[in-house]
Amino acid sequence: MKIIFMGTPDFAIPILEALNEKYEIVLVVSQPAKPEGRKGILHNPPVIEKAHELGLNTYQPICIKDSYEYFKNIEADIIVTAAYGQFIPTKILNLYKKAINVHGSLLPRHRGGAPIQRSIMEGDTTTGVTIMEMVKKMDAGRMYAAASIPILDGDNNTSLFEKLSVIGAKLLMDNIEDIYNDINQGIPQDESIATISPNISKDEEKIDFNKTAKEVFNQIRGLSLNPGAFALFDGNRIKIFKASIVSDTSDNKPGTILDIKKDLIIKCKDDAIRVEILQVPGKKQMQIKDFLNGQKLFQIGALFQ
Repeated sequence: MKIIFMGTPDFAIPILEALNEKYEIVLVVSQPAKPEGRKGILHNPPVIEKAHELGLNTYQPICIKDSYEYFKNIEADIIVTAAYGQFIPTKILNLYKKAINVHGSLLPRHRGGAPIQRSIMEGDTTTGVTIMEMVKKMDAGRMYAAASIPILDGDNNTSLFEKLSVIGAKLLMDNIEDIYNDINQGIPQDESIATISPNISKDEEKIDFNKTAKEVFNQIRGLSLNPGAFALFDGNRIKIFKASIVSDTSDNKPGTILDIKKDLIIKCKDDAIRVEILQVPGKKQMQIKDFLNGQKLFQIGALFQ
């Protein structure tokens, strides 16, 4: 079986590696390199770095919908995608016998580009991976296989990405032959319970302490470690990467700093959150106990904006 693999972030790497061990990967398609850091140096996405390490051919179109003529000349049996990040036109999908996707949710819930982040942010207790048929409508194709895991309070988007990528690789390898040979023809999704999970916007990265402590806690986990949730304090953009919920029945205004002695505790709509890992501008991530030792930024009673 000759495979075109499409993927971009770390989530896709275990899937690419598993396929490469058994099948011929004729092409790896990923997003273009992007500038990073203050100097704007171009960096390839993780999948391209792994493909180069494996000695595989790569292709990074700015806009894949303009690449039909390119793919017409690529001989392959099947397209496999995993968090690629661009909508693939039907006319490209139709060039090959099968086109399947490894999607990081239990479809039909959380169709879209940020299923893992939003499963945490929305307070889901369970998530998983679905192997599905690629069709014109986003993440709406027939489902071939699925596997579920619980979302733990200690999970964030980074840990959940890692867990689901490993599960997805195994699930794909267990089913790809039957899918390709039409033994597994899949089942349709129930449109009545479908939900959409679009990519995270910049506005959604900002913490609103007028929300409940549970909502703030889930937002921090859902955005950690990348891109990271943030709050503004005295004009400083403070990123918070880890927190926990603490009981608080005071009538302080949401955003009020309640304690800075051993913990940084911030009032929310109902209870409060205890910040455990943060990052201030120009500094690395720090455990809160290390940051509070000698800091002069925060004061009890002051407000996060």
